[in-house]
Amino acid sequence: MNFNMASFLQKILFQLDPERSHHVAMRGLQLAYRSGLTGCFIKPVSQPLSVMGLTFSNRVGLAAGLDKNADYVDALAALGFGFIEVGTITPKPQEGNPLPRLFRLIEQKAIINRMGFNNKGIEHAVRKLETIRYRGVLGVNIGKNKDTPLDHAIDDYLIGFRALWKFASYITINISSPNTPGLRDLQHGDLLASLLGALKQEQKTIAAKEKKYVPLVVKISPDLSAEELQNLAAVLLQQQIDGVIATNTTLNRDGVKQLPYAGESGGLSGTPLEKRSTEVIQQLCSLLQDKIPVIASGGVMDKQAGTDKLNAGAKLLQVYTGFIYSGVKIISDLGGL
Repeated sequence: MNFNMASFLQKILFQLDPERSHHVAMRGLQLAYRSGLTGCFIKPVSQPLSVMGLTFSNRVGLAAGLDKNADYVDALAALGFGFIEVGTITPKPQEGNPLPRLFRLIEQKAIINRMGFNNKGIEHAVRKLETIRYRGVLGVNIGKNKDTPLDHAIDDYLIGFRALWKFASYITINISSPNTPGLRDLQHGDLLASLLGALKQEQKTIAAKEKKYVPLVVKISPDLSAEELQNLAAVLLQQQIDGVIATNTTLNRDGVKQLPYAGESGGLSGTPLEKRSTEVIQQLCSLLQDKIPVIASGGVMDKQAGTDKLNAGAKLLQVYTGFIYSGVKIISDLGGL
């Protein structure tokens, strides 16, 4: 698809409410895929690399959040992503937070969302994942239901892991969304150690019984202090976690306070997050000493941002907001890095 056409389509979609626009775009993508049109304008980048014992066709993946329910895996994969991550998926279906809950800050190429893990639950995701044709690297992002108390959070994550491991190349443990009350507390102290310890034990049990080792990846917040990041890294190393995604969205509003919607609650993504996310990657890579690979997410908006995150030590890149604002072009721009 040429740039002018992509720009024209974006302008039309941006006239719609952001959440409605999302649904329209995804259904259009599905239609294009089923009609065989995707291959007419997509030339996938082949730049294979190995991370976490998995072979990626290129280093740019789709972050969780765009396809929460695994409804569009094949259509998205046809765009040339090196890997796809679906979710966040919770054990029970939940509606998420009240509308409106998604806001564009176009001047800064940013988004604020307070979706609240809206998804159709594990049973729906399993049905969808049983039918996909995609055989590339697939990440499955799991979380806890909003009404599950923190002291029972482990149960929700174990339910997710046990139900979804067979479809996953890796499982992402989402403990960093700012839109589920109390969730970020799971990034600290005994709560973190207990959760990761239980999941690592389940990973070992499945590996021994099913002969499939499913890497465990932890998605972290950009709002951690240096001391909190140091403590978190120590637990990740102690528990022998397989990968880290840095970062989720931020509650910080630096650089956007003067813009419409800046006062809305929720996580901020896009260009304003780029610098902080890169700082976290650099600190984290220094703490982990190449023992755990880092996947860059948050502010991966263009080739320069991707290069900066790789220079900071990341091995892979994930896009979400960058994909919303730049379209499929960002895949080819980043895929060859």
